[in-house]
Amino acid sequence: MSSPSHEEKKLLTLGTEDNVEIVVEESTAILSKTIRNLVEDNCASNVIPVQVDSITMSKVIEYCSKHVGEETVNEDKKKELQQFDADFAKELDTNMLYYLLLASNYLEIAGLLDLISQQVADRIKGKMPEQIREMFNIKNDFTPEEEQKFRIDYPWAFD
Repeated sequence: MSSPSHEEKKLLTLGTEDNVEIVVEESTAILSKTIRNLVEDNCASNVIPVQVDSITMSKVIEYCSKHVGEETVNEDKKKELQQFDADFAKELDTNMLYYLLLASNYLEIAGLLDLISQQVADRIKGKMPEQIREMFNIKNDFTPEEEQKFRIDYPWAFD
């Protein structure tokens, strides 16, 4: 039994799209505006379903657990969080970037969405369209004629 001075941490169970249940502190989970709205509106059931796979959700939780209470931290802690974000984003492979981009948008986690979007922008900066298609496994759906016209009409895009 805990002492009265220690408040019990409320836990939430998130059900991922691959049927894994992840138990997480509410303070961490509600960094997601989507989850916070469910909790505040008393719409959260025993298991809150999220349309995110368990591997991606684990990365989301890793990010969120570091950022709980960030609005009240001192300058040293802010620098530590910035370093965490930089390291976190750099270690992600292209597939995880993609899934985190979708997850952070769906879960409405603005800080994570901004971080991942910036990482994607940094990775494609200075690359040719062909390189970006290869990096993200994007099929070129232009005919050769359409692509040639595009290159003529918008040469700045290929500099």
